[in-house]
Amino acid sequence: MKKLKVLLIVVVLIGGCATAKQTYTADGQQGYSINCSGSALNWGMCYEKAGELCGEKGYEVLDKSGDQGAMATGTQYGLFAGSIINRSMIIKCKK
Repeated sequence: MKKLKVLLIVVVLIGGCATAKQTYTADGQQGYSINCSGSALNWGMCYEKAGELCGEKGYEVLDKSGDQGAMATGTQYGLFAGSIINRSMIIKCKK
């Protein structure tokens, strides 16, 4: 039982973070694509990740998108439904 609790805490901590990938902006400069999708995350986590990536210099939000929907699926064991929340933004660090 104790191992199960530890495993659940690890899964929540890993799944509870915004992720970022390096990309290039339309003008050819380096930027970052930040994803904070899911019901356990929020826009604040995206902004926090941007702050971690760019530090004191700050950053500029180039694009921001978010939507919410629902998903349902059925199997031989029953019908399952849930909500889908997508949040992402593209930033570039100020120089």
